[in-house]
Amino acid sequence: MANHSRILIVDDDDGTREALEVILEDDYEVACAADGRIALDKLNRDAFDLVLLDLIMPGMDGIETLKRIKAYDKQIDVIMVSATDRAREATAAMTSGAYDYITKPFDAEAILTAIERALQKRSLEQEVRYLRSEVALRHDETKIIGESQPMKTVFSLINKVAGTSSNVLITGESGTGKELAARAIHNQSPRASKPFVAINCAAIPPDLIESELFGHEKGAFTGAYSRGIGKFEFANSGSVFLDEISNLKLELQAKLLRFFQERDFTRIGGHRSIKVDVRMIAATNISLKQMVQENRFREDLYFRLNVIPIELPPLRHRRGDIALLVNFFLNKFNRKLNQNIEGITQEAMAILETHHWPGNIRELENLIERLVVLRSNESWIDVKDLPLDLLYNEDTMKADQQFEKGLLQARRLFERQYILRALKICKYNQAKTARLLRIHRNTLIQKMKALDIDSRSENNSSI
Repeated sequence: MANHSRILIVDDDDGTREALEVILEDDYEVACAADGRIALDKLNRDAFDLVLLDLIMPGMDGIETLKRIKAYDKQIDVIMVSATDRAREATAAMTSGAYDYITKPFDAEAILTAIERALQKRSLEQEVRYLRSEVALRHDETKIIGESQPMKTVFSLINKVAGTSSNVLITGESGTGKELAARAIHNQSPRASKPFVAINCAAIPPDLIESELFGHEKGAFTGAYSRGIGKFEFANSGSVFLDEISNLKLELQAKLLRFFQERDFTRIGGHRSIKVDVRMIAATNISLKQMVQENRFREDLYFRLNVIPIELPPLRHRRGDIALLVNFFLNKFNRKLNQNIEGITQEAMAILETHHWPGNIRELENLIERLVVLRSNESWIDVKDLPLDLLYNEDTMKADQQFEKGLLQARRLFERQYILRALKICKYNQAKTARLLRIHRNTLIQKMKALDIDSRSENNSSI
């Protein structure tokens, strides 16, 4: 905190202000005010981390000044300084929000110790506001599950980049776990004990996102009734994750580029440059390279972001991980919903492993939650519990959903797709397929003949 923190000394006595300034100027940025009104004006124009406030001053006294400071910004700590050592004044100061109370003549070491404690408290409070809400996510829910070769490649990249401060661009389809990868990079880095601040650029209105990132001063715009601290400032010494960064307007892209280059910024409506140290991780499910070609994304910002690219594979390219993910989500929702489902049958798992999963891991997670909530009284999830659309090829059915051929033909098409799907899951073993469909093997053979389904997979239409 030292060398970056700004302290405002408020005292009507010239000698006291000068003495405190001499004590503090080697370690902190110091400004002075001779009375409460000047102090409030300075706080309105500039950012301060701590105020040393005299109790007895002409005009607006210390208690009134303290109340107005707290009304303006509750996060600013105030240490009261007084020539009197009376319990009444000290109690009034602490009740009004003062952090500490020091009497004159003061000891330089005591002043520095009190200031250090106050600044450490301020820093910890900023971290706690984020870390408290993130505690659960740092446990099992933030694990990246996978043993497939594509995921081993991702894990290797994460391990290599975690120890650096290089910018990272994570790409992949929606639902592939881009934020989990960003958290893994942060949690394995030297910044792991500091805040991880995630910002969904698509979820914040365009006219508010600059304030969300950089903060604002009181009165900077309509509705700015107090100073707002931006996400970059909260994340100091930690990591910032900008999800769906492709949604940023070109104007804000330019400001973000400047921040990447200088690592400092100015709050909206402010004048003081604020320097922070953050690790930048961005993510998108849209090709930024194509957006650059279409002049919708700045090329220089793209190169700044794309220092270390990490591409997450879709779930259909890592089918070997589906069983691991299913069991992980089953355990998660058993705990969360107080259920005791033992597992999923082999037949049901085979269906899940052959599904296309357009929504990727998020779709799988949502399905498992639904199965746990809507399960039958049995302790295992079986084929009968699965949604109907998992048992046929949705794309083909959509293409054939025409009304010209009538209901009978539509029913025949559906039945053919349903059986073909089951055959594919069972690798065209007719006995297993019959068991999966809960019909006799002879019935299956008759159906296959009637629906023109060849017993050899290569002779059947694509499903």
